[in-house]
This record gives sequence, C-alpha cells and structure tokens, in this order.
Amino acid sequence: MKLQQLRYICEVARRGLNVTTAAERLFTAQSGISTQIRLLEEELNTQIFERHGKRLTGITPAGQAIITMAERILTETENIRQVAQQENDDTKGTLSIATTHTQAYHALPEVIAKFTAQFPDVKLRIHQGDTQQIYDMLLSRTADVAVTTASKSMPKELVMLPYREWHLAAITPPGHPLTKEPELTLEALAKYPLITYDHEVAGRTAINQAFTDAGLLTNIALTALDSDIIKKYVKLGLGVGLIAETAVVPGEDDDLCVLPGAHLFRPSTSCVCVHRGRHLRNYVYAFITQITPQLTEDAVEGILRWESTKGENQMVPNS
Repeated sequence: MKLQQLRYICEVARRGLNVTTAAERLFTAQSGISTQIRLLEEELNTQIFERHGKRLTGITPAGQAIITMAERILTETENIRQVAQQENDDTKGTLSIATTHTQAYHALPEVIAKFTAQFPDVKLRIHQGDTQQIYDMLLSRTADVAVTTASKSMPKELVMLPYREWHLAAITPPGHPLTKEPELTLEALAKYPLITYDHEVAGRTAINQAFTDAGLLTNIALTALDSDIIKKYVKLGLGVGLIAETAVVPGEDDDLCVLPGAHLFRPSTSCVCVHRGRHLRNYVYAFITQITPQLTEDAVEGILRWESTKGENQMVPNS
C-alpha cells in the first residue's frame, strides 16, 4: 500500500468518480491512476469502486470506509511534515491561500501587508476560484487556509471562522432612472437587465432568494465570478449591477452610482476556512488572527481542536 494510491482513491472520490478530472488535478496520467487503484484493490482483496465495464459507477461500502481512513492518513502525513518543518524553522515556509477575486483584491491587501512584515521569509501563494474550487483546494491540501463567503455547501471536513458581514448593493451609471427613486426596491430592479455573480459565487444565493420570495422574475443579462468584470459592463451600460458593496472602490469607481441593498438582500458572512484536524504552523495561526483580530492564537487553536472532534460543518460563533 502506497500513499500515492491513497491520494488517487481520495481524489477520484472527490471528483465524482471522474478519473480524467482526478488525473488533471494530480498532474498524472489517467491510465496510471486506474492501474494503481486496481493494484490497491488486489492487495486489499477488496473492491473499492463499483464498475460498469471500465467506468466507475459508485463506491462500495468497504470502499467508503477505506476512503474515509485514507483521508485521515493523508491529513496526518501532512501534519507530520508540518511539525517537522516547524521544528526546523517556523519563520520560513509557504502559506497558500485560497480565495475569491473580490476577497483577494478588496479584503486581503492590508492583512497580507501586515503578515509579510511579520514573516518576511514566508512565501505567499494566492489561489483564486469560486466557492467550490476553494473548498476543493482545502480538501486536496493545495491551500492551507481559505478566505471566502460562508456557504451551506461547505464540506464537513472544513471549519469556518466568521470575521465580518458584507451587503449587496446595486450599481448604475450616473443618471440612471434607479438613482432618482426615493428608495431602491426589488420591483424597480426587476425592470432592468441585471449583471451579477455567477451561481458558484455565494452572494448569488441571496439575490435569487430575495426575488423568489417577492414573486418577481429577473432578467439576468450577464454573470461573472469577478466584481471588477461586473463593474466594467455596468459602466458600458449593459445593465444594473448587483455586487458586494465593499467591491466599490472610492477613486476607481467614481463613475458609478452605488445604491445600498442591505434592506433587500440578506447579508453574507466572510469566513476563514481551514481543514478540520490539520496541523497548522504558527504563521498560519498568525495570518488567521490578523483577519480575525477578536480571536487570539490560543482561542483559534482551541476552537479548531474542539471542532476536530466533531463531524459537522458548523460555523464557529464570532465572539
């Protein structure tokens, strides 16, 4: 039994039994993954995956138990590596952050500037993606920590630490009829083409829910993952934008009118996410506490230790 074989079965399970996608994520050949899975099954004398011909169609009960244990083994293997590196020199290393474009551009610059001043020998890697991609980066250990918006779809292997709420706002070019309304309403918004986040972005759920609850149909003319793309097309006059209010930058977006939407859409919560049970180096704790200054490193460590004994993906209260 090899660690690589365990990585393969976990990644295949994570990718919905799509061996091709798993191979792309692991930068290896599809045939190599299939061969190693077969060798592992032969060694264990147990079928991990159900098959129809050469295609994987499901996971056997024994396979599910094996994959669960394999995930724990891979996490502990990485923990051993992190402990050893910390013992050698905890002021050096790499911090990989998974986040959205909006968080990376609007929320993290000051935090990262403070972090690099405190840990000048720690290299930073920022990986951008949508909510599901961010979760996948944590699960596959590509990222040490994630900064994203809280979502009910978060896998149970992850823990969320909330650090702030944000609200949606409508944005229009100057002189748009909406700017002359006494108050922004869903009924008024529904009259215009809307430009907003793609379904993979957490804030989109609040938008859909608000219009559905009001019994209103919308004309979503254009969607994007990136707030800056949405702003660009609003400036071109293609529609009314719905984005995070914090994504509007004074000085850069003075050619846009901002209409607050806190009274129309439920707030979203930005969170720091980590893998449950994974050993975090001291500089990772430092990064987390710079985002959530209301929590000390000891408090964060205690929360994560407590959460690692649970099996539910609950959001930790922000106290």
